[in-house]
Amino acid sequence: MQHETQMDHSEHGHHNHHGHTQGAGKASWSMAAKATLHCLTGCAIGEVLGMIIGTALGWGNVPTMILAIALAFFFGYSLTLWAVLRAGLSLKAAIGVALAADTISITVMEIVDNGVLLLVPGAMDAHLGDFLFWGALAFAFLVAFVVTTPMNKWMIGRGKGHAVVHQYH
Repeated sequence: MQHETQMDHSEHGHHNHHGHTQGAGKASWSMAAKATLHCLTGCAIGEVLGMIIGTALGWGNVPTMILAIALAFFFGYSLTLWAVLRAGLSLKAAIGVALAADTISITVMEIVDNGVLLLVPGAMDAHLGDFLFWGALAFAFLVAFVVTTPMNKWMIGRGKGHAVVHQYH
């Protein structure tokens, strides 16, 4: 029955209805948390890889952070692309869905977690073998999750963000 309800609203993801709020308030905290965890997974893969590469190559904080953020977006979008391509969408349609589903969530997550890392004393200068590196990163991801989840709930409730992807699952 729940699947039928999702299908009834699936066509709304393909049209731009200014002021359209059907489904508003129907997003659950569980749905928002799952969407945020999906986003966080891609962000974490990209950020950790970027920080490992930048740190291993002896890069400074700024180029390392730029690489980590770029890879966070790459992997965040890639996870969604992979899922919707498996559902049968064309590459062009899948890219559109990924951009609509993830851009705001990834952007907020990146601003928050990188902001936290900048605020934790010594975190940006910590090395891969330091507890501070991994502890600060885990703390930053936790804060980003807590901040981004309510935003995702609000967006999903309005048919935006990850709501665009749900019709393909």
